Amino acid sequence: MDSRKVILLVGALIVAAVTAFMARTLIMGSSAPQASAIPGDPAMVPQGPKVLVATRALPVGTIIDPGAVKFQPWPAELVEGAYFQEGAEFDMKSVIGTVVRNPITAGQPVTQGALVKPGDRGFLAAALGPGMRAVTVPVSTQSSVAGFVFPGDRIDLLLTQEVQGGGDGPPLKAAETIMRNLRVLATDQRTNQEKDEAGNTVVRTFSTVTIEATPKIAEEIAVAQTLGSISLSLRSIADNAAELEQAIASGAVKVPDGTDPKAERAMMLQLASAPQTGNATYAVGADVSRFQRRTVPGRAEQPASFAPGPGAGMPATSYPGAPARVSGPVVRIARGNTVTEVPVGGKN
Repeated sequence: MDSRKVILLVGALIVAAVTAFMARTLIMGSSAPQASAIPGDPAMVPQGPKVLVATRALPVGTIIDPGAVKFQPWPAELVEGAYFQEGAEFDMKSVIGTVVRNPITAGQPVTQGALVKPGDRGFLAAALGPGMRAVTVPVSTQSSVAGFVFPGDRIDLLLTQEVQGGGDGPPLKAAETIMRNLRVLATDQRTNQEKDEAGNTVVRTFSTVTIEATPKIAEEIAVAQTLGSISLSLRSIADNAAELEQAIASGAVKVPDGTDPKAERAMMLQLASAPQTGNATYAVGADVSRFQRRTVPGRAEQPASFAPGPGAGMPATSYPGAPARVSGPVVRIARGNTVTEVPVGGKN
């Protein structure tokens, strides 16, 4: 065989072997290329002034807190005069504590007309949800969690009272949770959290608290104030998640069909914003001290006793309820609910 043909054949075999090896490496053992982030184009970032936008969805009646809004760059050609712009003339304190009058979506600029400031006409009405009422409850320093309740918090209401009953002995002392998950609208005349120069929250005691309630709960609160003293119990944010299963089981909240995240968020929002009443838990004096009562004092029996003597004139015995047990002929005289038995004498 010609040496030239042999060299060409060997070269072709080497090329084929290298090609097959490279193809096998790409198919079997080659790792996927790592994606690398492309630096953002500065031209894509808005170069206009910073305007105030919502960090989350703000429905009607939301009380603005520091975490609800932030400044964000906005295209200069889209900035309107109603927007809040960052600058020396703007004070964030003028926005904190205001109430949303029109719904604002997450990332949307906050306009001046969408907020109602404390003291403005219709402020409290704007803070109320549809079909809700505002109720003011008098409290003391001890019953108001020492001032650590602020507008926008969720609280429970506790009723403490004494039940006298109809018998002797000390009354029954009892406390029960009568309402749950009520939103605080204002404490005294304040509707926002005060800050000092260092930015820390100022804790002040207050004598009244205004809460949001349904018309039925508002009636129950009015009656509860005549029964005893009312105390506030501050709720944890995690309590709503813990009560979700109970609300679903009782039928108070309907689980949406499918896996729509918007429907699930609406369900959670309904649970988080709904005041609750009924199924009250309670504690009585005996739960705290062995020297206190566990039940209401019952009506004590008052048996009549007299010793019939000679002659006719015997003392009369009367008390509300059943007639007294006497011996011998008697005359029963009824005056309303009072029955009087008068012995008429004679031999026993």
